[in-house]
This record gives sequence, structure tokens and C-alpha cells, in this order.
Amino acid sequence: MHALVATVVHHPEDARILHRQIRALLDAGHHVTYVAPFRECGVTPWGEVDSVDVPRAVGRERLTALRAARTVLAEHAPRADLLLFHDPELMLALPSRRPATVWDVHEDTAAAILTKPWVPGPVRRPLGAVVRALERRAERRMRLLLAEEGYRSRFRYDHPVVPNTTEVPVEPAREPGDDRVVYLGHVSVARGAHELVELGRRLRPRGVRLEVIGGADAGVRPLLRQAQQDGDLQWYGFVPNDRALRICAGATAGVSLLHDTPNYRHSMPTKVVEYMAHGLPVVTTANPMAKDLVTGRPEGDAGLVVPFGDVDAATEAVLRLRRDADLRRRMARTGHEIARTSYHWPVQARMFVKRLEEWADASTPDVPEVPRQRVRRRLAPSE
Repeated sequence: MHALVATVVHHPEDARILHRQIRALLDAGHHVTYVAPFRECGVTPWGEVDSVDVPRAVGRERLTALRAARTVLAEHAPRADLLLFHDPELMLALPSRRPATVWDVHEDTAAAILTKPWVPGPVRRPLGAVVRALERRAERRMRLLLAEEGYRSRFRYDHPVVPNTTEVPVEPAREPGDDRVVYLGHVSVARGAHELVELGRRLRPRGVRLEVIGGADAGVRPLLRQAQQDGDLQWYGFVPNDRALRICAGATAGVSLLHDTPNYRHSMPTKVVEYMAHGLPVVTTANPMAKDLVTGRPEGDAGLVVPFGDVDAATEAVLRLRRDADLRRRMARTGHEIARTSYHWPVQARMFVKRLEEWADASTPDVPEVPRQRVRRRLAPSE
């Protein structure tokens, strides 16, 4: 199978796109052409894929990227067996001559618009309604993969779920230490940028360093730079997922300080699963899915839950883990056990590849799944 994979929004080394999905396709012996903003992100493409560079869509600057993507997809789509795209914007750039087409739904786009600083406030809700209409139109014209079970309610038909799981090592590289905490992922106001900076400031005199690993929205970059200059945290910027996880190993805890927004309310923060997979206790705000993952499970607790926006509670949670070596080791072991049992990516990888192969081979690839009330099919660890 020749898969054409495209994004103009995500970093070319996005963990889900490159390190999970493309890696799974390559390991299964398939040919991949990857359309992404390599040059703009300073990325050298993998030699195993055919790479095509396009501009990146950032903030309100999106038309140039979409025009370029339209040209590139029109050239490459007729030679592919399947087109897998990752940005809802690319629905506006799809060529008329194309193979079986799959949209990988990463987030609740309409809900996410409510927190996008580059979208003017008065148009956020009307634009969300436009996005919902595009989503309904899309599922009549192409296949969909969903990153979360909670996304099902947005659609009329049933679509398979490929959860944002991760590669879980047989054993963590190191036990959790007592001198640093980590945050892994993109940084924005809604993802707790201000709380992270304040957390770093409070932990510094207690001998605990906060390390922030990930790119950031333009509006919070000056905040992070100033905090780094002041010595309150270390900000690495974007780091490829495999290297980022090596940095995380051995930290006292991994933190996730998401706000209580509609986009996050029904989503599993991938960073929480990654912390657990690599033997880190978790300190998370009370995002429902994160809370259910790290507390109240029969295996035991894998972390501590703090109220939204409560830096005092987050600070105390980190210091509690620092003081109590037995607690952090127990939570680290429990989290790793849960991740290894239920969130190990290779299980989803096999089902993901099989599903794309089936769609590429289908004679009528653009017919949607049957209605949800008749079939509920997901790509899950139990399969």
C-alpha cells in the first residue's frame, strides 16, 4: 500500500503522526509519502519516507499553506492507494481525483476554537458552528478515525477509535528521583502556561527544578523565556517524542495542568499516559479522564489530582512526592503497570494498519460506517 500522509498544522515530528502511525505503516512494509512543513520547523525528514515540504499553517496565516497543500495533494494523490490527513483545514484542499481518504480527528475542533487566541472572540462560536457542519459533511464523503471515544457524539455514524496511546517499555529506564518535575507537550494558556511558570517559581527555592519540554503558542513564549531567564524553569522547546521521553525519565513527577475547557473535558491527555508509561507519578488537574486514570483504580493510584488553577495544591502535591520516596515509587510502579496493560501502542498499531489496508482495498472507499446504534467498533487494547 502507498499511503499519502499530510499535515500543514502539526509539527512534522508529531508523536501521533510520525512516531506512531507512520512508524506503524513502515514497519508493516508500506510505502509512505509524507507532506508536512519540514523546512519551516527545521526538521530533517526520515530517509524511509518520501517527503514533500509545504508551508506551515499558523494562527491566521493559513491560506498560503492551504494553497500549497492543494497543489501537492493534486499531484501525489492519484498515485497513492490511500490519503490520510490530520488537519480539518485540509478538507478545503482535497483534490477531486484522490484515493480512499481518511481524516484522523485529533481534537474537538469546534471546542478548541473557543480557546484559540488568534480567533477573534465574537466569531469563535459562529465559526464553531461552521466547523460542526464541515464535520457532518466530511463523514458522508470520507473515512474518519477518532483519537478519543468522547468524539463519537459529534458524528452521526460510527467511526473507529485509535486512542493516543504510547510505546510502553517493559521496565522504566529509571526510578523517579527527587530533584525535578517535567511537563511534556505543547504549552498554551489553556494547557496551564501561567500555572507552570508559577509552579516553577515556587519549587525553585525548595530545590526542585521544573523542566518544560514542548513548543508553545506565540502569546506565551515571552512568559516562558522570562521564566527561564529568571531561573524558575528550564524550557527545551519542541523535542522529538523519543528524545523528550528520555529527558522525562527519572523525574519526581510529570505534571498536567490543563484548564477546564470543553476541548479537554472528554479527552485523555496523552502526556499523562506517557508519564505513567515511563515510570513517573502524575500530578494532574481534575480533567475527568485523567482523574479516572490515575486515581480510584483497582491497581491503586498512579498520581495526585489537584483543583483547576490551584498552584498551591500543585506545589504541595509535588513536594509530597518529593518527601515520600515510597509513595512516588509505588505510584510509578502502578502507573507503569496500568500503561503496559491497557495503553501499549503496538496493540493499536496493528489494528490501525489493518483498518487502513481494508479501506485502501475497498471498492467503495468513501461509504461511511453504519449508524452508531447498530455497530460500535473501536480499536482498543482488548482487541
